[in-house]
Amino acid sequence: MIKIYNYGEVSNEEIFARDNIATNVEGIVSDIISNVINRGDEAIFEYALKFDKADLKSLEVTADEIDEAFSLVDEKFVSIIKEAAVNIRAFHSKQVKNSFIINEQDGVVTGQKVTPIEKVGLYVPGGTAAYPSTVLMDSIPAKIAGCSEIVMVTPPNSEGKVNPVILAAAKIAGVDRIFKVGGAQAVAALAYGTESIPKVDKIVGPGNAFVAEAKKQVFGKVSIDMIAGPSEILVVADSTANPRFVAADLLSQAEHDKMASAVLVCDSVDFANKVSAELEIQIPELPRAEIARASIDNNGKIIVAENNLMLAIDIANEIAPEHLELCVDNPFDYLDKVKHAGSIFMGKYCPEALGDYFAGPNHTLPTSGTARFSSPLSVDDFVKKSQFTYFTSDALQNVADKVAYFAEKEGLSAHARSATIRFEDKQ
Repeated sequence: MIKIYNYGEVSNEEIFARDNIATNVEGIVSDIISNVINRGDEAIFEYALKFDKADLKSLEVTADEIDEAFSLVDEKFVSIIKEAAVNIRAFHSKQVKNSFIINEQDGVVTGQKVTPIEKVGLYVPGGTAAYPSTVLMDSIPAKIAGCSEIVMVTPPNSEGKVNPVILAAAKIAGVDRIFKVGGAQAVAALAYGTESIPKVDKIVGPGNAFVAEAKKQVFGKVSIDMIAGPSEILVVADSTANPRFVAADLLSQAEHDKMASAVLVCDSVDFANKVSAELEIQIPELPRAEIARASIDNNGKIIVAENNLMLAIDIANEIAPEHLELCVDNPFDYLDKVKHAGSIFMGKYCPEALGDYFAGPNHTLPTSGTARFSSPLSVDDFVKKSQFTYFTSDALQNVADKVAYFAEKEGLSAHARSATIRFEDKQ
């Protein structure tokens, strides 16, 4: 059963505690990465046989395989995927940043040049965790940014096939190349390249502990999006909210995995008890009841900020959740008070699942409190910015002594001379 805390009656340390998952996979992942670097495709084929039970003859998914997969997905689902893609494109198109030039002083031009990252690698989990939504969310912003090539990796099943809905989503999103490889070995292949799999400049997408560790180890060789922890939801609800709706929303994340975190912050003990009772009714009805049960019992909590909705918002800010639902009347009255959250869902008819699949904002979000300083995946993650500066001779001469003086104050005389040497013959 979910734990209920009255804020102020127990220590903040207990209320705000987060379970840190200790994974002991560094050495295993390091060995896998080294093997892929040294043996390339040969290592990938061996890992496919070992981990996926797939005896592959080639790694790249063919156009015929994609067409076949598309025919296997029901038309209604294809239509919904396409509609979701339209919403995601519309939202992310507003994020595009333009280059700029400043030319307000005679002889001086400065500016910023925005350039797409050339090659992006997209990791998509396979098997039982087949998420076409991840394909859309991680590839569409890259397409909008103008990345020249998007390379997707995803593990095959034992027959050497990729889940059809993953391939259908990839075709709709415009993914350029797809390879049958998963796990740490897929991350290594994207970071270093093999005979078949091209080296990329950035790797994005979720995965298990081995994938997360591999992303951590290759960071610096390539860029990555983030190291994601278990999924989280925090619901702020007032006493007029529907306990059934709130319980269902908490369980929408609890069913992800046993380490997922579902938290309710409300303004009434009576409401807290009603939601707790609803959880006990709804959990047994879920196909993934065992997972949801473990998540709620071990990581779930209800925090009561008695008759104080503003305190509830403060508590939410302290936790800095991945997903934040404001199940309150007039939610826009509280939006400015929210400082730390990955994605915010406004009102009593806006379940977090809308954001997972359909609404348009991205579902790749900062977890484990990193929303204090991190942002959702966006078009910005797929571009890089270069600065440029231009000075004429006269413009430099006007400031050369100031530049030199600044440099000398830092003890860097060569810096100083590089500014003044250009005018020594004129003196």
